[in-house]
Amino acid sequence: MIDQAKARREHLRWLIVLTLNNARPVGAFEGPILSVAQSEYPDASPLELRRELDYLGDRNLVQVTRKPDGRWFAELTRYGVDLAEYTVDCQPGIARPEKYW
Repeated sequence: MIDQAKARREHLRWLIVLTLNNARPVGAFEGPILSVAQSEYPDASPLELRRELDYLGDRNLVQVTRKPDGRWFAELTRYGVDLAEYTVDCQPGIARPEKYW
């Protein structure tokens, strides 16, 4: 049986990595990242997004800056870029598709 919540979390993490890879070299505030997440999961919430950004930050894939106005700003670290570009192995916890090329 598939754990739907786990699959959603891991896929959301991969979407965040891809979104921030496309936002390079500037990074992005949480609003545009949430818009991408909601294109796949219309019920995705800001709290859910922040939880996954925090997870990716703990793994040193994303650098998160909490702005004084309450918004979060994120950008990929070099490890995050390597993950997005398939130059390093993907550890469990992120639903990166297998490389097919």
